[in-house]
Amino acid sequence: MNNIRLAHQANLLKYEDARRQVSIQITKRFYSLIAEKNNLLVFEEVLNLAQRQFERNEVAFRNGLVRELAVIQSRLSVENARYNLSAANTAYTNNMGDFLAALGITSDGHVTLLGEVKIIKINANANDLISGRLPGRPDIVSAKREIERLENAQKQSIFQSRAPSLNLSMDWSLSKFNPFTDTFSATARLSIPIDPWIPGTSREQTVRKTDDSIEKAKLDLSIAEDSAKTQIRSLCSQLVNSWTSIEIAGLGLEAAQTSYLLTEQGFRSGTVESLVLEDARNNLASARQRLLQTELSYFNMILDLSAAINMDWKNFIETFGVPSEKE
Repeated sequence: MNNIRLAHQANLLKYEDARRQVSIQITKRFYSLIAEKNNLLVFEEVLNLAQRQFERNEVAFRNGLVRELAVIQSRLSVENARYNLSAANTAYTNNMGDFLAALGITSDGHVTLLGEVKIIKINANANDLISGRLPGRPDIVSAKREIERLENAQKQSIFQSRAPSLNLSMDWSLSKFNPFTDTFSATARLSIPIDPWIPGTSREQTVRKTDDSIEKAKLDLSIAEDSAKTQIRSLCSQLVNSWTSIEIAGLGLEAAQTSYLLTEQGFRSGTVESLVLEDARNNLASARQRLLQTELSYFNMILDLSAAINMDWKNFIETFGVPSEKE
C-alpha cells in the first residue's frame, strides 16, 4: 500500500512538473513575440526617419542645396528600411501562427498580444536559494521517493526470502459408535530458509540486488542535487552579468541617440554626408534592438531560475525583485 501511494504521488509530481514546464515554454514564446512586436516598432521608426530624410533631400535638391547622389542614397535607404520592416513583419506573423497553433487557437489574422517585457533587477543569493528551495524540486523529490520505494521493496524481499515460515496442521478422527474414542492431533512445523543466507545462491543474490538498487538510487539523488546546485549558481551568476549588459545597452542607446541627432544636424548644415547619416540611423536602430534582446534574455533567465527552484516566476519577481530608484 505504501508503494502504491508513492507511485501515485510520483505520477502527480510528474504531471505538475510537466504542466509547469509547458507554462514556462509558453511564457517564453509569448514574451518573445512581445519583443518581436516592439522590434517592429523600431523598424517602423527607422523607415519613418529614412522617409522624412528622403523628402527633405528632395526639397533640398530642387533648391540646389544637395547633390542628386544624396537623393538617390536616401531613396535607397528608404527601400532598405521598408524591406527590413517587411521581412520582420513576415517573421512575426509566422511565429505568431506557430504560437497560436501550439495553444490550439485558430488564427484569423486579428489576434493581438497585449503585454510588455517589464524588467526588474533580481537580487537572489544562490546559497540561500539552494538551502531553502532545493528540497522542493520535482526531480529531488522524485529521487527521494524512489529511494523510499526501493527500501520498502527491499524489506518485502527480505521478509519473503529470509523470514521463517510456520505451518500448522490438525487432524480430528470421529467414531460412529463411541464418541469417547474420537481422536485429535495437531502438528506445527517451523521452516527456516538457509539458502538466502548463503553467499552466491540465487535467493541471496536477489536480496543483494536490492541493496545495489538502493545505493544506485542514492547516487542518482546525489548527482541530481549537485546538478541542481550548479544550475542555480550558474543562473544567479548569469543574472548579474545580464543586468550589467542591460545597463551597458541602455548607455549605448543614449549614445546612439545623441550621435544621430548630432549627425543629422551636421547633414543639414552640409558638413556630414548622407552615408554617415544612414550609418548613424542604423546604429540607433541596432542599439534599440540590442537593448530589447538583452532585456528578453534577462527575463528568460528569470523564468529558468524560478523553474530551477520550483517557484512561480511572478512570485519569484515579487520576492527577489529590487524596486528601482524611480519607484
